[in-house]
This record gives sequence, C-alpha cells and structure tokens, in this order.
Amino acid sequence: MRTYIQIHPADNVVVALVDLQPGFCVETETGKVVLQETIPAGHKIALHDLTAGELVVKYGAPIGHTIAAISAGSWVNEKNIKTNLEGLSEYTYAPTACVKQQETSVASPLTFQGYRRKNGQVGIRNELWIVPTVGCVNGIVKQLAEQFLQEYPTLGMDAVVAFPHNYGCSQLGDDHENTRRILRDVVLHPNAGAVLVVGLGCENNQIGAFRELLGDYDRERIAFLETQKVADELEAGMQQLRELYAVASQDKREEIPLSELRVGLKCGGSDGFSGITANPLLGRFSDFLVEQGGTTVLTEVPEMFGAETMLMNRCCSQSVFDKTVHLINDFKSYFLKNDQPIYENPSPGNKAGGISTLEEKSLGCVQKSGTSAVQDVLKYGERLQTKGLNLLSAPGNDLVASTALAASGCHLVLFTTGRGTPFGTFVPTVKVSTNSRLFQHKPRWMDFNAGSLVEEEPMEALCQRFIRSVIEIASGKQTCNEVNHFREIAIWKSGVTL
Repeated sequence: MRTYIQIHPADNVVVALVDLQPGFCVETETGKVVLQETIPAGHKIALHDLTAGELVVKYGAPIGHTIAAISAGSWVNEKNIKTNLEGLSEYTYAPTACVKQQETSVASPLTFQGYRRKNGQVGIRNELWIVPTVGCVNGIVKQLAEQFLQEYPTLGMDAVVAFPHNYGCSQLGDDHENTRRILRDVVLHPNAGAVLVVGLGCENNQIGAFRELLGDYDRERIAFLETQKVADELEAGMQQLRELYAVASQDKREEIPLSELRVGLKCGGSDGFSGITANPLLGRFSDFLVEQGGTTVLTEVPEMFGAETMLMNRCCSQSVFDKTVHLINDFKSYFLKNDQPIYENPSPGNKAGGISTLEEKSLGCVQKSGTSAVQDVLKYGERLQTKGLNLLSAPGNDLVASTALAASGCHLVLFTTGRGTPFGTFVPTVKVSTNSRLFQHKPRWMDFNAGSLVEEEPMEALCQRFIRSVIEIASGKQTCNEVNHFREIAIWKSGVTL
C-alpha cells in the first residue's frame, strides 16, 4: 500500500495516505524530504521550503497561499495557508474539446430492472408516499404510515414512507414558491407508485392551488386529504391509502435501458481522500452513464467556487455558459445580500480530514462531474429536461442539496463522504466512503468503499464494481439508508418567516 501521493506533477505538496511519523522520508524527483512532525492521513506535506505568500499547489492548481513560511516536510493546513478567493469574478467562455463529445454510441447498452409509469417516466422504486402540504400535519402523516404498516405487515410494494417537513405556511415570496415546487417534485417523482397528499386546510399552501400546480397528474395514484374537513382524519386517510395501494401494488419491474437512469452527485463530510478516491470514481461513473445516454446532476454551488471555470469551459454552448455564470454569481450575491462571507468554507470536519481552503474543497468536489460537457443548468426546484451532465442550483447543506437532486428527477443520489453520515433523502442515497477505515468503522452507514483505490486496486476495476453496484441498487437492492429507514426531505429557506 502506498503511504503518500503526489496528485499532479506540478503540486508542491503530497498527501499522506496513512498517519506518518517524524523522520519518515518522502521521495521527490530532486531528493528526499524528511518529515518534521506527525502528519495525519489525508493531510498535506510541503515538498520544499515555502515562503510567506507563496502559492500552494494541489491537483495542479493553486489552493491558496501561505500566511507564514513553511519548511519542507512540514504539515500544511488551515493554520498556515489561506484562500486566494475574494469578491465577485468576471468570466469568459473558453470551451474545451469535451463540449463536442456528447454524442457517443454504445455497442452493448446496459439495462436495469425498473418501473415504467403511465406517463412514460421510469422509477427505480415502487413506494407509497404520504406527503404533508404543511408542517402542522406532520404527526398525522407519521401516524398514517405507522398504522398502514401495521395493517399490511407484508407489503406488496418497496416501502410506505411519510415525509414530514417544517414548511407550507408563514412563508412569503421565494420561500413559499420553493416549498410548493419541491413538494410538487416529490409528489410527481416516478419512484412513487402512489402518493397521499395531506393538508390542514388553513395553510398558505392550499391543497386546491397545489393540485393545480401538479398539472395533468394520475388521479388513480395521487389522492388528497384536507384534515379539517373530515371528522376522523386517520380513518379517512387509511381508506385512501388502501385504495392507492390496491392500484400501485400491482406494478412489476421490467427491463429498462440504462439511458433512462438519472443520478445525483453529492459529497458531504469530505476529507483529504475525497478528491483522490471517491470523487474521481463518481466522475468516471458520470462519464460512463452519459456515454450510455443517461443523466447526472452536480450541485452544491458554494463548493464550486474556485473551480467554477473548469465547469464553465465544459459548457456545450454560450447560452449554457451564461446560465452557469448566473448560477455562480447569483449564489455569491445571495451571500453578500445577507452580509455573510462568500468563502467561509471548509467546515471543521473538512479541516480535520485534511481540507484547508475552499479552492481545495472545490477542486475535489467538481471531480464528481467527470469530463463530460455540461448540457444544462437548473434553478432550484426545476425538473430535468436534458440528458447528459446538468448543474443544479442548491446550497452545500447535505439534506437540502440531496433533496434538491432528488426533486429534479434523480432516481438515486451518489453521496461520497470521508467523515461519514447516516442520513438519506427521499430516493436511495448511496454512501461511498473515501477511505477504508470509515467503511470498516460504519458498516450500517456505508454502501461502497472507494478507499481501495489507494490500496492498489486499479480505477478501471473499481469503476466496474461500482457500476454493477449501482445497477443492483437501481434494480431493487436496498441502500443502508433504506434498510435503516433514514428517509427525509429538507427544503431551502432563505427569507423571513411570518
């Protein structure tokens, strides 16, 4: 097993792959560097003496500058380097060669076992969902799910799930519309075989207006309950659930081309291994799925800052480039409007794992998108229209961003992490560990180990195993979050509450 790695020939740091002790020698092209102190796994080591103000280079790009002199063999971390980022930026479209690579023929297209819905959409689960229009009825939707599972202990569907949330009333402007759009996207998601929408009656998110927002929905599979209008909301809700179940439980899996699969790309609790193992693996998978004719979506806009030009120059057209510029600058303006620093990142957990600046985090984060051309950019709450790689406006918050990915139409979310997290959104949330230690430590949380990439497993072999794993999950294999019933939605709030 390797003990350290220089990611790019231009880097003036290497990354420790295991805990390294003082006196350990790092071999360089110009000689040996002796460690001056203990370096934790995932953290950076200076390859030569760095003067104050010198650029620190990782992934072949600057990740910040030194704020004090750093001697060769010393630990490079947030205490001695600082971001180069400040203010807003202007951008120029300089497309790279990949923008012409979208049309790729596949000799032997792969398939998975999914559900073909009446409107032509495809789901990878057949579940019965109970969705509240407002947080006031959270207790009721939970009771309905519990009571239904008691009545039907042996389900003829993949799951029955209630999705409580805090909103739907006392909101204005964008917050109100964002809540309505995300809930609409949940209700119309093809992973649901049927949905019961439960309202109170006096909330801002009125059931009548919400029903109109759904458009031409399947009335056999989507029902509504306004609890203030019935004497016994549990009895009324159970009757509707039984009727929905009678229809949806008849659905069967069938062979579906992999080109129909839509996958969200997310990272959280990142560490120094994220940009070396799990995120590059997702990038390879994204390119593979796009070649198959499928769709991937990258979000977490604040974690594109510092690496955004890499995405901009992969935009398939000037118009998509312009939308990407708005995606970045609108998010920066959101920070400024709220008098908050744009570049207040990474988190304490990121720093403990070896990430020192936002550029370093972003350069690792965008690797999840691979090398494919960017085909479209979605606003928060918008649904997918274009196959291939898409960008989506959402914050970095794990629950909010994962919900936004699922709401855009993604069938599942691939979630890389170096620190570990148990949560799942309302679609299967596949946890990919960046290091083997986490995978072994948290078997109830983690679904796949990318840490073997630094334990001499070739990327091609790892990617093939990962592709098979994703196809199995798309075909019905439960993820850890599903097995543990960790399922929730989180809606982005940016304004005032009445």
